[in-house]
Amino acid sequence: MAVEIRKSDIVMAAAGRDKGGLFFVLETDGVYAQIANGRQRRLEKPKTKKLKHLRYVAPGDCRAGEKLRTGEKVTNNDLRRALASFNAEVGEQEVCKLG
Repeated sequence: MAVEIRKSDIVMAAAGRDKGGLFFVLETDGVYAQIANGRQRRLEKPKTKKLKHLRYVAPGDCRAGEKLRTGEKVTNNDLRRALASFNAEVGEQEVCKLG
């Protein structure tokens, strides 16, 4: 059973030049998702990827995820900090197993 990817979820790119990278989902329409991580893919120019090329990692249960869900202003710094904190908590090995 596949997990439905929603706005503010943390996902991993499973294909393309950003394969293996962690991103926040900014928007989704059921086929495509707009993703950003605040560094290579900034909020000003998010990447559009097909959902089949993304792997669900975790819900965005952090301040940045909450801001995305409620429509508050989110900064690139918010995304970078949240993903760095997530990496520190989970560890690179666990994230790699998910991909």
